[in-house]
Amino acid sequence: MKTFSAKPADIDKKWVLIDAENMVVGRLAAVIATRLRGKHLPSYTPHMDCGDNVIVINADKVVFTGNKRSDKTYYRHTGYPGGIKETTPEKLLEGKFPERVLELAVKRMLPRGPLGRQQLSNMRVYAGTEHPHEAQAPETLDVAAVNAKNVRA
Repeated sequence: MKTFSAKPADIDKKWVLIDAENMVVGRLAAVIATRLRGKHLPSYTPHMDCGDNVIVINADKVVFTGNKRSDKTYYRHTGYPGGIKETTPEKLLEGKFPERVLELAVKRMLPRGPLGRQQLSNMRVYAGTEHPHEAQAPETLDVAAVNAKNVRA
C-alpha cells in the first residue's frame, strides 16, 4: 500500500455555492475553510491546493452567538507607533464592506504562507444574493441542514 499524493493533473476543482443567511459565523467559516483546503476529499494532499472554489452569498446576514456582535473586538495595526486600531463585528457588518467579517474568520482558519493565500483566493464573498459566477454552474451546499446549531433564527 503506497501513500497517495495528488498531482496537479489529478485535482478536479468544483464550484460550491453557500447561502450565509442566519448562519453562525464561526461554524460557517470552519465549513468554508475545510472546503477550501480540500480536507473533505479522500485525495487530500497537504501541500497541494486541492480544495473547491467557494461562493458565499448573503454575507451581510451572518449572525453571532451570545453578545459577540457587540462585545468581540478585532484589532489591526497601521505599522506606526501607537497605531493599533480596533473595531467590532457590528461596525463591520453595518459598514461599507460587511463581507469582511466572514473573510477574516476564514482567513484565520487557513494556514499562513503562499499555499494559504492561494486557497483563500478560491473564495468569493458577496454581501447580497447576486453573484457573477452562474457560468460555473455551482452546486448548492446546505450547511444549515448539517447541524441545527449552524443556524440562528
